[in-house]
Amino acid sequence: MADYPGVKAARWLCYNFRSTSASREERVPFQERAAVLPHVPGMMRETSGNVVRVSSSIGSAFPLRLRPQGPLPADHPRTASLTVWVYAIAAAAVPLHFAFNGRYGYFRDELYYAACGQHLAWGYADQAPLVALVARLSRVLLGDSLFALRFFPALSAAAKIWLSGWIAKELGGQRFAQLLAALTVLFAPIYLTFDNFLSMNAFEPVFWMACVAILLRILNGGAQTLWLWFGLVAGLGILNKHSMLFFGSGIFVGLWLTPAREAFTKKWIWLAAALAGLLFLPNLLWEMRHGWPTIAVLQTVIGTKYSTVTPWQYVWQQSLLTNPLAAPLWLAGLWYLLGDSVGKKYAALGWAYCVLLAEMIALHGKIYYMAPAYPVLLAAGAVWLELRALPRTGDWLKPAVVAPLLVSGVIAAPLAMPILPIDWAVKYCRFWDVSAVKVENVPLADLPQLFADMYGWPEQVQGVAHVFNSLSSQERQRCALLAYNYGQAAAIDYFGGAYGLPPAISGHNQYGLWGPRGYSGDVVIAIGFTQSRLREIFQEVTPAARVTSRYAMPEEADLIIYLCRKPKRPLPEIWSNLRWLG
Repeated sequence: MADYPGVKAARWLCYNFRSTSASREERVPFQERAAVLPHVPGMMRETSGNVVRVSSSIGSAFPLRLRPQGPLPADHPRTASLTVWVYAIAAAAVPLHFAFNGRYGYFRDELYYAACGQHLAWGYADQAPLVALVARLSRVLLGDSLFALRFFPALSAAAKIWLSGWIAKELGGQRFAQLLAALTVLFAPIYLTFDNFLSMNAFEPVFWMACVAILLRILNGGAQTLWLWFGLVAGLGILNKHSMLFFGSGIFVGLWLTPAREAFTKKWIWLAAALAGLLFLPNLLWEMRHGWPTIAVLQTVIGTKYSTVTPWQYVWQQSLLTNPLAAPLWLAGLWYLLGDSVGKKYAALGWAYCVLLAEMIALHGKIYYMAPAYPVLLAAGAVWLELRALPRTGDWLKPAVVAPLLVSGVIAAPLAMPILPIDWAVKYCRFWDVSAVKVENVPLADLPQLFADMYGWPEQVQGVAHVFNSLSSQERQRCALLAYNYGQAAAIDYFGGAYGLPPAISGHNQYGLWGPRGYSGDVVIAIGFTQSRLREIFQEVTPAARVTSRYAMPEEADLIIYLCRKPKRPLPEIWSNLRWLG
């Protein structure tokens, strides 16, 4: 039989497309695939941009679903399944953190979250409520130990890595892009730090990235009902840390500045916003009822406790979060989202980053407040590298990129995690001049704040217990343990049970809201205060013990414990003078 054009076309069609019992009209995303269709009898096509609408007049007996086969255009992102390497790297991250997160000691804020976990509420003076619930759950399920408090943060490391690979996949990345995204997140110093102790910062990137993954699925043609999942995750993210609200503002502006603004014409995005608001509502009502303490804390610490840097310093210090050698990768990712012909489909994410950066600079936020945004940019940069750079350079670029990132990640790891013996850590941190970068205006000694705040707490509790047990049984029954800051108070609450100590009281942040707990102040053991300050409150102030710790923060390294009697006024009457935020 002669190969007439129609026969050639039909043969090509059967080879390149699969037939299924689907509708008679389908979308084929490449014009090149349909160029031959006019030669097929009974087939008609109409084009719109890069979409070809194919219809059949042959009849319902021969319905076709056209699925493209063969090579794709060079600049089109391929779809791929998630490579097994992403799962492997995510799984390896958990035992990595388990291997080292039991070293040194409890971080100040971990003890505070544990204390808040004993008083579950819809809000706290300086934090959203979820981290206290996680602390309570950790202690109930796993007991009181470093491993218990740091169990869920270690799991969050796996979630970050898995989501980074998934985001790279949604952005069009194949195996190498997914692998590179996972590796850069695994070795980024800021995530090694976040995932090694309990804080809301360990979970915050997970909520941000989960929202981004859902948004990408929607932009890639997923159902609009996925917005409800976005709202659910965003609402839980707000209950983890209020900075999720900044993320939401960035996404809103990013969508509005791009063709994705079409989402605002549909009900689902508004239902998602309502769902997030409904989840946030109990915490919002708590804030209103208590006089907006979180805002008061922020107003107090910005510019005083928090270090203030210039906009340029804030921008370049962002490179320290992910590893300076990874900075070109996430900058390429920003370009991919905003300037690349393929990546600009996801430009809403690029604009969201720019909005977030501007907000944090304007509000003088800590440099690590931007940390949750970088897994997305690292994934986008990995896709750009795979799509644009590798076709020009060849595979030699892969080890040339990966090897320096791995080596520098290993070098940075002891600065982010308690890997080295403490004496070695002091020398290592001094060699890399870690103290040159400060996020808070507090004096430092041999160790950076991250490690120094893991020392001194058991010694303080032992000193308080020594003084407490020296009292008569009658005085012990009415003795209050007054701590200057929440770290000292939370340490007493966490370790004090083993010594028979009662719960501590303090005027600092959330402890201030809990009040004097019924104590009159007749007998008080005070820690962290100056003697002159205590003499303003008590007629009798006696030094009773001294506590030192070589590696603790300077403000905690050498403390005198005072025994105080004969208050000039009862504690409940002067409690407002003892309260402070910071």
